[in-house]
Amino acid sequence: MEIPGVGPLLASAFVATVADPHAFKSGRCLSAWIGLVPKQNSSGGKEKLGSISKAGNRYLRQLLVVGAMAVIRYAERNGTRRPWLVQLMARRTTKVAAVALANKTARMVWALMTGGERYREPVTA
Repeated sequence: MEIPGVGPLLASAFVATVADPHAFKSGRCLSAWIGLVPKQNSSGGKEKLGSISKAGNRYLRQLLVVGAMAVIRYAERNGTRRPWLVQLMARRTTKVAAVALANKTARMVWALMTGGERYREPVTA
């Protein structure tokens, strides 16, 4: 079973681009390297998060967002078993939800690559 939004093309691009996933301290570091986390314009203890940065690996970012858009379009038409995605789509625009899903997917891929595990579909209650 595959991670939703990660096809063979994206998986091979990840393996080819990220030779050593242990070079990143966390999934957020990998996600920031790809360019999927918001820019921070913080000062004086006030956090201000902007849009995603355009820095990073453009090819991986583009593949992740396109895969996330496909998952969201499928969820809009056929429903989904992921309640967090439904709640996110209710609160945010489609493209913002796609970037959030792409960010989550990149973090999951990092966890799978560093742990050497296979993806297991989450159990819904």
